[in-house]
Amino acid sequence: MNHKDTKTRRFGSLLCGFVALWFMTSACNRPAITNVAEVTEVRIPRGAGGVGFLPLLVMEKYALIERQAQEAGIPNLHVRWIDLGGPAVMNDSLLSGAVDFIAAGPPAFIVLWDRTRDSAKVNGVAAMASLPMYLNARADHLKKLDDITDRDKIAVTAVKVSIPSIIMQMYAREKYGADQAYRFDRYTVTMTHPDGVIALLSGSGGISAHFTSPPFHQRERKDSHIRTIMTSDEVMGGSTTFTMLSTTTAFREKNPKVYAAVLKALDDAIDVITEDKQDAAETLLASTPEAGFSLDEIMSLLNDASVKFTTTPENVMKYADFMHSVGSIKNRPASWKDFFFPEVQDAPGS
Repeated sequence: MNHKDTKTRRFGSLLCGFVALWFMTSACNRPAITNVAEVTEVRIPRGAGGVGFLPLLVMEKYALIERQAQEAGIPNLHVRWIDLGGPAVMNDSLLSGAVDFIAAGPPAFIVLWDRTRDSAKVNGVAAMASLPMYLNARADHLKKLDDITDRDKIAVTAVKVSIPSIIMQMYAREKYGADQAYRFDRYTVTMTHPDGVIALLSGSGGISAHFTSPPFHQRERKDSHIRTIMTSDEVMGGSTTFTMLSTTTAFREKNPKVYAAVLKALDDAIDVITEDKQDAAETLLASTPEAGFSLDEIMSLLNDASVKFTTTPENVMKYADFMHSVGSIKNRPASWKDFFFPEVQDAPGS
């Protein structure tokens, strides 16, 4: 063996050593791959109550989230159902981490989506229910919204920001122009749906009309003096999402199995409502025994073709377009898919 061969071999050994050392160092510096455990408890407010939140009541009654979690390999998931106030309280609870999902109407959600695009990135999980709201009037001179006078008041759940208020703003903008979008706001007063029903039916509650939702609408229309002069579906041009579920991007990313379990449980709840309407009606009645509705009234409501339970968003973009046009939100989504997570984006939404 000559000196040149020996030198070559030594260089090769040295090179191999350096390569091995580099791989070992890289392996040590590489972040460890670990399976981060998902949450063992998920917290969901029951919502404002009423038919639009029925899927949540069914999910709770039959422990549907827990069942789906077990199938996904999470055997001990606890679901805590919470009673909270209106959209503002629920929004604050979601952003502070006090709850994991919230259910509300599209306008409240769209405002939250817009305000959290650079922070919590709240997106829609799925729609829950689509149903119309009805403007019912008692005064003889009110045949349409345009007949309103300074003597009249319309009861809504929240002045300016509720779904009924926004529907009237959309109507006014379309008919009278952009500078007249808030034309009817000055005629509105805030009342809960039950108080609105009492005030309208008694004729002595200081209101001429009530913009309400099922089943309160059906109760009012039993009175022959009450007529419907507008519906939200007429203004929106078709069936429109009334309630929907949302959460933060961080929760979905950190808890993919739990997130999937909640979405699948929502599908299961809708199946239960569709397949056994009497059970669904009994569930809704049990949640609000003080409302005084009968089982027949709720059954009639659930058999109404305009009341739908579906995870497909309907007409949500119309809300977003209008809210952007009047400055309620800064960011205009290009599509409804911009503010929903991917799991429902294959649906024929709008």
